[in-house]
Amino acid sequence: MTVMDDWVTAACVELGLDPGEVSVPIVLDLARDVAHQVLRPGAPVTAYLLGVAVGRGADPAATAARLSELAGSWPIELGGSAPAE
Repeated sequence: MTVMDDWVTAACVELGLDPGEVSVPIVLDLARDVAHQVLRPGAPVTAYLLGVAVGRGADPAATAARLSELAGSWPIELGGSAPAE
């Protein structure tokens, strides 16, 4: 086991969650995409938003993919403004 595995297991026990339902790679990939393509502080906030959406019934992988796609289309030149539609 890695430190990440130990942490996720301990955090899940604390929160009454099943560690087997947590996809660490999905969350880390999403956080990386947001940190590199939008802004660093957006990574943990986006991970939290993913958690809220999943808690309300959204599919974790599909929701993370949508958010990663949004991050990938985020225009750097707008300096934090929403992308044009």
